[in-house]
Amino acid sequence: MKLLSKYSILFLIALSLLISCKDKRNPNYQYMANKDMYQSSGYETYSKNPVFKDSISAQKPVVHSIARGKIPYEYPDSELGYESAKKNLKSPIVKDDKNLAQGKYLFEIYCSTCHGIKGDGQGVLSQREKFLGIPNYKDRQITEGSIYHVIMYGRNLMGSHASQLRENERWQIVQYVEKLKSELQ
Repeated sequence: MKLLSKYSILFLIALSLLISCKDKRNPNYQYMANKDMYQSSGYETYSKNPVFKDSISAQKPVVHSIARGKIPYEYPDSELGYESAKKNLKSPIVKDDKNLAQGKYLFEIYCSTCHGIKGDGQGVLSQREKFLGIPNYKDRQITEGSIYHVIMYGRNLMGSHASQLRENERWQIVQYVEKLKSELQ
């Protein structure tokens, strides 16, 4: 028993000497030195890269790819696109109280400062004359498609809200704007 513990103590001492004698400042031997497997040659982020023909093709998205979380919108940002959306685009979400309540909540955050709580164009910014000529919903011939299109791209002085609102949130606001329009009639 004493012999076994004597050998195990000697083994641990020898092992610790071997480990502690290694110089950590100098690397071990390398096989295939200066090859990409051990030392890769890094390139600056928007610099010329000899791997690609035009030096920038790796930084562009693949043609016809869709970013994660984005849904393509087929109507262009033009008068023709607006008229087409006004005529053809329909809401994919269910018209219910839950969506209407969420639409009201979002409308009050994003829209009421200009369009007013009632949709009459008398929001805070209009009253303070920061923006003039904000339309009253009852004076406009709008459809759910035209409302959605304007939220996506903006129109006249109104800018796009597509970056602030997800698709279903835009449709919820559309439902609430239609409700406000019917109440103003």
